[in-house]
Amino acid sequence: MRLHRLTLTAFGPFGDTQTVDFDDLSAAGLFLLHGPTGAGKTSVLDAVCYALYGSVPGARQGGGQGTALRSDHAAPATRTEVTLDLTVAGRRLEVTRQPPWERPKKRGTGTTLDKAQTWLREYDATAGAWKDLSRSHQEVGEEITQLLGMSREQFCQVVLLPQGDFARFLRADAEARGKLLGRLFDTRRFADVEKRLAERRRTTETQVRDGDAELLADAHRMQQAAGDAMELPELAPGEPGLAEAVLGAAAVARSTAREQLTVAACTLAAAESAQAAAGRALDDVRERARLQRRFAEARERAARLEQGAEAYREAQALMERARKAEAVAPALDLRESSEAEHRRAAAAEARARALLPETFADAGAAGLAAAARRAAEELGGLDSARRAERRLAELLDERAGLDRQERADADLLQEAEAWLDDWEETRTALQTRVDTAQQAAALAEQLAERREPAQQRLRAARLRDQLAQDTDRAVERVRAAQEQTLRAKQHWLDLKEQRLNGIAAELAAHLTDGAPCAVCGATEHPDPARKVAGHVDREAEEHALTGYQRADEQCAEDERRLAVVREALAAATAEAGDGPTGQLALEAAELEERYAQARSAAAGLHAAQERLRQAGQEHERRLAARQETAVRTASRVGHRERLDRERAALEEELERARGSLDSVAARAGQLERRTALLTDAADAARVAEDTAQRLKDADARLADAAFRAGFDTPQAAAAALLDNAAHRELQRRLDAWQHEDAAVRAVLAEADTAAAAREPRADPESARQAADEADRRLRDAASAHDAAARRCAELDRLSARAAASVRRLAPLREEYDRVARMAGLAAGTSADNERRMRLESYVLAARLEQVAAAATVRLRRMSSGRYTLVHSDDRTGRGRSGLGLHVVDAWTGRERDTATLSGGETFFASLALALGLADVVTDEAGGVRLDTLFIDEGFGSLDDQTLDEVLDVLDSLRERDRSVGIVSHVADLRRRIHAQLEVVKGRSGSTLRQRGTG
Repeated sequence: MRLHRLTLTAFGPFGDTQTVDFDDLSAAGLFLLHGPTGAGKTSVLDAVCYALYGSVPGARQGGGQGTALRSDHAAPATRTEVTLDLTVAGRRLEVTRQPPWERPKKRGTGTTLDKAQTWLREYDATAGAWKDLSRSHQEVGEEITQLLGMSREQFCQVVLLPQGDFARFLRADAEARGKLLGRLFDTRRFADVEKRLAERRRTTETQVRDGDAELLADAHRMQQAAGDAMELPELAPGEPGLAEAVLGAAAVARSTAREQLTVAACTLAAAESAQAAAGRALDDVRERARLQRRFAEARERAARLEQGAEAYREAQALMERARKAEAVAPALDLRESSEAEHRRAAAAEARARALLPETFADAGAAGLAAAARRAAEELGGLDSARRAERRLAELLDERAGLDRQERADADLLQEAEAWLDDWEETRTALQTRVDTAQQAAALAEQLAERREPAQQRLRAARLRDQLAQDTDRAVERVRAAQEQTLRAKQHWLDLKEQRLNGIAAELAAHLTDGAPCAVCGATEHPDPARKVAGHVDREAEEHALTGYQRADEQCAEDERRLAVVREALAAATAEAGDGPTGQLALEAAELEERYAQARSAAAGLHAAQERLRQAGQEHERRLAARQETAVRTASRVGHRERLDRERAALEEELERARGSLDSVAARAGQLERRTALLTDAADAARVAEDTAQRLKDADARLADAAFRAGFDTPQAAAAALLDNAAHRELQRRLDAWQHEDAAVRAVLAEADTAAAAREPRADPESARQAADEADRRLRDAASAHDAAARRCAELDRLSARAAASVRRLAPLREEYDRVARMAGLAAGTSADNERRMRLESYVLAARLEQVAAAATVRLRRMSSGRYTLVHSDDRTGRGRSGLGLHVVDAWTGRERDTATLSGGETFFASLALALGLADVVTDEAGGVRLDTLFIDEGFGSLDDQTLDEVLDVLDSLRERDRSVGIVSHVADLRRRIHAQLEVVKGRSGSTLRQRGTG
């Protein structure tokens, strides 16, 4: 990376535009950036960093990158801007950045905030012109960072070499060095590896503990299943040997359970044999007891049958008589149904005749049917009368509608005549409103043109009055500032004179025996001057000078502000004139009032025009309505006459059809009811005649059937007949007696039953008790055998599950052991890590060793071969090792800590370390070539010989085509380095001046 040109505008202490030509400065290889304290040397380096990364180094970032970077000396209309022209990775680029800016508003008072701007351009050598690449903050930042291969922190450490930071680095402990090196070399990925290993160790450890917990849970289940035959190992989850102990205890428990199962199987076989024998004996006793009870019950049943033999014979006779009566049953059923049907028909005929007039009381079925036909024919003749009645209702409704229309047209005609009588007066009033609103609108336009000039003069007058007061106050501040400046200057001159008078005592304070005097050169100092009371030293003089400079700058600032206020007052007076502000305010208020009145009057113009247009349309509508009403009135007269004629004809026809009733519908309803009653009565009479004939035929059939069945009368046959329920009951009794008799005879004839009756009485209870005891012993033996089998099966299942868990956990346990060893080594806590060095520290130690080797090359030249920087892995106290830094003194042959170096030795050691670090970081960043370096302060602590050696080392950097800028205010460097960039401080801001260049 090589810098070509830097342009600053309103940046830091630089009030206007300043340009640095690095190409001219770099031609000599070494150039000096110098100037008084506070002039802005560091601001030049800040501008380079801001142009590349959009922010300034370290603590100078401040609270916001907008107003903090803007120069207090800049004109209000000048925007802060930094432009850097550089070559990086073979590409010529130009970066321009503008921080946020609070600029004065273009209209009115106050300020507005403009956002930050960024431009990136690239020079096209073929076209000989610059081309735009991007205007995005993010894209420009990413492009620059990618080309440089360094973050802002790395750039500030590698290109802008801060000697104070590296002096602290030499004296820092391992932790502080680790933080700096970690930022420069970005070793976060190694710290992430440590965290990842620790997380994996915790994860695998948790998994192993969970697996061991499950294994112990299975072991407890096996212990519960095995009872007292298993003892668990006293080991916690995660402890070694747990799996082997659990599997061994499970094997012992399974062996014991199998022995118990064999014993239970033998006991069960013996119990089954005893239970079978007891069961057979019980069955024999129960069978003998059953046969004995069967024989006794058969004897008792035979006795009961003998007692009921007479009742059985009576039931047989009754059943025989009922069978004969069943032949007469159909004739009896037919007679009963015919009689019931005749009674229903006679009752229906009586009800139908009761609804008829007395004139039809003796009429037969044929007479009633003829009367019904005559009523139906009369009903059919009323259809024409019904249509006439409906038409008459329609005529009445239509006539009522004509009357309503006539009344509505009369009201409409009256309203239209009244409105048309007032038309001329209404039109004249509306036209007058339109003319008045048009005049007001024209007046409002005239007044609007006068409003803004009046308001502008009023605002200028008020600003003029305010600025007049500000001018008076500014004059007073300038007068006070001038007096303060004179007093501060006089105080500084007085202190300076006092110091010059006592300068001999100040010089004598630095004399040592044997050393030459800086004034006379003598090595003996018999009578050095002594400081008197009230002696003024250099610090007091510089403090007074600083006070004078501040007062002078404040006075200049107050004068500048007074000039600005006076200029603004003149502009406001020219715009407002000499008129009083109060008079201008009254004129503006009167003009505003007239304008408001005119606008209010003109606001009704559109409404008045619309009202006039609507009134004209209403006039035309009223005229048309009046004409239409007259036409409708004439047409209604003829229509009404036609309706009256048709109504008279219909009323005459209906009078004939209604007869004595009120309406045709009433007459039709009367005929419909009469026809229905006559038809029902005729049907009922025919049914009654038919049922009477069927009843007579049924009586004849019943008498003939009873005689053939052997009964004297039909009533006797009916008495002998049984209903279904009585018949079934009687048959059941007969069948039961016969079945019981056969069953008793069969039982008494059985040989086994008769033989059992001759044997002694059986005792089933004793046999049952013996069988129950055998069953109980069998159940106990079966339960013991099942429990032993379940115990074996459960132990086999749990043992297989435990063995599977052990096999499943084996790879996980191996992984945990491997990860735990790796995590302990990376974290520096393992016994195998003798130096207790973390992985990140190990990487940083390697980088530090590279930096120390690169720094030693230059340190040996700067120290005339005396000092060498070496990296140390020794531990400090109880801490961890890896980031120690020692210096080897060739004069003594001893290695000691860098904190023991003197001030000058510390400077050139830190310079060598900074240059070596720059080389290593550059190589780490992908070999980006750094052709421009800056070295900040520290040269004042070197003697002449060491200074020459340091400058020789810096000058040797030109062998790699580098240019080195030294930032210092040491006067001796101005004589040694010809190419210089001087920062000149002044009241209106600092300026840059290049010297000793082509």
